[in-house]
Amino acid sequence: MKFVLLIYNDTTMVDAMPARQYDARMRDCLAHADELRQDGRLLESQMLEDAPTAKSVRIRGGRQTVVDGPFTETKEVLGGFNLIEASDMDEAVRIAAEFPWAHTGCVEVRAVRDIDAVRRRVGAAGRGVDVGAGA
Repeated sequence: MKFVLLIYNDTTMVDAMPARQYDARMRDCLAHADELRQDGRLLESQMLEDAPTAKSVRIRGGRQTVVDGPFTETKEVLGGFNLIEASDMDEAVRIAAEFPWAHTGCVEVRAVRDIDAVRRRVGAAGRGVDVGAGA
């Protein structure tokens, strides 16, 4: 099964960390990711740019709004993700707990839904399939 590990950090805790401590934590995180990748359990991982650079797009009642950054009441912000392969949720949680960022935020674990099964269920064309000009 595939799981996505969403890495959230409390920016006040990360910003308060001395640079050497942050760098050491980042090295640990990257080493852990390299081990998971070698084991075939880490399929993809990426860091996100800082939250203030983000835009949130919503369309309500036919009107589009674009808002800068995350919601102001959010203490922990999404910093990155890891797409892993695990036998079940328990193994995915064990892997998530090994990431050092669980100490300054949280690692949310979610199973990845089989998008091809969803495509079949709703009658949508598959990847790379031309659905015609009307799509």
